[in-house]
Amino acid sequence: MRSLKVLCLLLPKMASAWGFLGHQTINHLAVFSVPKPLFGFYKTHIDYLTQHSTDADQRRYVSEHEACRHYLDVDFYEEALPLDTLPLSMDSAIQRYSSDTVMAHGIVLWHVNTVMHWLSKAFETRQVDAILKLSADLGHYVGDLHVPLHTSSNYNGQKTNQKGIHALWESRLTKLYLDSFELFVGQGQYIANVQPHVRKAFQASHCLVDSVLTIEKALRAELPEMSVYAWEQNGQSTQQVYSEQFCKAYHTRLNGMVEQRLKASILLLADLWYTAWVNAGQPDLSNLKLKADSEPMSNHAGKMLGRSED
Repeated sequence: MRSLKVLCLLLPKMASAWGFLGHQTINHLAVFSVPKPLFGFYKTHIDYLTQHSTDADQRRYVSEHEACRHYLDVDFYEEALPLDTLPLSMDSAIQRYSSDTVMAHGIVLWHVNTVMHWLSKAFETRQVDAILKLSADLGHYVGDLHVPLHTSSNYNGQKTNQKGIHALWESRLTKLYLDSFELFVGQGQYIANVQPHVRKAFQASHCLVDSVLTIEKALRAELPEMSVYAWEQNGQSTQQVYSEQFCKAYHTRLNGMVEQRLKASILLLADLWYTAWVNAGQPDLSNLKLKADSEPMSNHAGKMLGRSED
């Protein structure tokens, strides 16, 4: 756990989706699960992959087309599990429901497959800038795919009087407990049929939505109202957050859920990076140098375009 503890100290404590900390952890640790000989390439560029893991969130401030890539409202398509009504592809969904409708309800499941295809093409042509950009972005979308609330139209508890649960589950618990997680997973593997594999991971996320919501609601009913929130210094300002007492109780009842979803994200990302490379013919990536500016996208102030997670 030593390298993870160092990472926790280096990463900025900011909130967005899994939080900067969560997304950067996923990309960083996935590198160590990439099989040889691809491991050497990813290890060389581990700083880029870590720093650029949140570029997709930063694009949400400048592009109205980005937000839909981070979620998919299963409850628009399905009344109950399993996922037997949700279209297999975005094209088939658009043909049935219209483009505006599909985009409004999100495309993260299908977009992971799209970015995976783009990454394989970048490997084929040995375009190192594109390989790294798409690898970092793929990590972000894979991370979002593993967040239960990214699979529901009740993404912030706004339909059940639980507003704020989005940041609680994804960011607050990760910030408080990441250092205690055991996140080193086994070696990634080649996936012969990516689409059903990714779909299975997405369904696993949606299966947890009810627990995420009902456990939080039960705790609110049990604990004194004064113990739910606390005030915390954030830079020059003071903000209201879920108290550590409440977070500890919630984290305990979730029984390792956040840790498990992070681990699943890390392993699937390593699988997909490796699979994209194998599908491209396992090109030699030695001596490839990054040409473009490697600085991550700057943090934007203001309001995200499209659906907000608040």
